[in-house]
Amino acid sequence: MKTIITIGRQYGSGGREVGQKLAAHYGINYYDSELLSKVAKDSGFCQEIVQQQDERPTSSFLYNLVMDTYTFGFSSSGFSNMPISQKVFLAQFDTIKKIAKEEGSCVIIGRCADCALQDFPNVINLFLHADESFRMARAATYPDVPDEEKANPDKLREFILRKDKQRQSYYNYYSMKKWGRADTYNMSLDTGLLGIDGTVKLLIQLIEDFENKN
Repeated sequence: MKTIITIGRQYGSGGREVGQKLAAHYGINYYDSELLSKVAKDSGFCQEIVQQQDERPTSSFLYNLVMDTYTFGFSSSGFSNMPISQKVFLAQFDTIKKIAKEEGSCVIIGRCADCALQDFPNVINLFLHADESFRMARAATYPDVPDEEKANPDKLREFILRKDKQRQSYYNYYSMKKWGRADTYNMSLDTGLLGIDGTVKLLIQLIEDFENKN
């Protein structure tokens, strides 16, 4: 295995499970929330701050001003004048590239990883989506979804849309491409069509063909 897989995803489409199964199949590392602790360690930012900024761009001047008093680790004048949200993004960007150089192959979920690795030749960029019923059924089992939302279909639908909006805003803010649009990625897949295991099986074949071609 010599390929890095990046996965953008709609909330509830199974991006985490697909990524974990691909990583397990190839015996490589999987990075989702795991990435955040590495960013904190590499950059010197408090992990709580990294988590607060995770895939959530903010335009709040007051928030950035207050949070800036808690940052350290980067001392250049240009960097020190940036909002905290942009500082964390750049630190995350550097960590993603560092992981790619050191490991050569891994799975990275979200966080503009495809943009960070755009100059790496051994990367496949995926986007996973599914219809509303498939995503709502999966989201209703997620531990991070509040019980109140799980119990009310309308609130659960709003929760999913809000999560997608956050990811879309984050990606579109920091990249020159459009979140979820087919021509942004190497492949866009409907996980509801084949199911999670069927999607993984298809991607394994894609990866093998990609590596044989290269």
